[in-house]
Amino acid sequence: MRNLIAGIINGFLHRRTLRRWERLGQTAQTISLDQLRDIRTTARALSQRVTSVLHTAEMRLTRPVLGSNAMLLPGATDWSYRPMLWAGPVVPPGFAPARNKTEIGQEVTVFHDCKDPGLSIRQIRNTRSEDLAPCGLQMDIFNFDGSFLSLVLKAPDEIVKDLQKKHVIRLTLRLESERPIEINARLNLKNGPNTEQVSHHVKHARDGSSTEFDLAYVPFNPNKAEHIWIDLFFESPEMNQITIYDLTLSRHPRAEL
Repeated sequence: MRNLIAGIINGFLHRRTLRRWERLGQTAQTISLDQLRDIRTTARALSQRVTSVLHTAEMRLTRPVLGSNAMLLPGATDWSYRPMLWAGPVVPPGFAPARNKTEIGQEVTVFHDCKDPGLSIRQIRNTRSEDLAPCGLQMDIFNFDGSFLSLVLKAPDEIVKDLQKKHVIRLTLRLESERPIEINARLNLKNGPNTEQVSHHVKHARDGSSTEFDLAYVPFNPNKAEHIWIDLFFESPEMNQITIYDLTLSRHPRAEL
């Protein structure tokens, strides 16, 4: 009974609030400017809270389910990871403009050398039937006066646990762009006082593609491996929209010959 009464009261208050804002909308053209300023201040405060609720609702109610860890992985994979930016909501969900060294989530940082970046980044909710990741990252690049644009992804420390030269590190992307764009990926492996680097061209496609870094060709001491991070470099990114629907890292032993 108590829940029923509470529901009736909440419904009544909701309808009254809707009617109030409907009346304010009808009188906004005729009331004084002082009154209109007060209403605008209230409307903005309300709008921020409504937007926050809508963002959370869209995140939770849309499939794939938040936190989904479904991935397409090669056989014998012994470690895999989807960064939180693609797994669940991050706060804040975007930046416009995105300045140099802007962090979105705890693992992804944007780097560029633009003086006045015409660049915005935001987390989006994936809704396509083929999507495995709940969320994606969208970058809108307009006038770009810099010489480089990159995303830096910090890999969890677990990736170097028991790391051996027999391992292959696999970066998988599902990506679309309005215009064709060249992307290069660089693996950085901190190895004691040194940082070893290896770069590959990224072949990207709507249905996903993978770039593999074979550690057999990386001069490092497995006992001194400390940390790994990935740089994604976007060539001539201006006047383009780039959407990364999914990004995963995995590790598997190289097939024996």
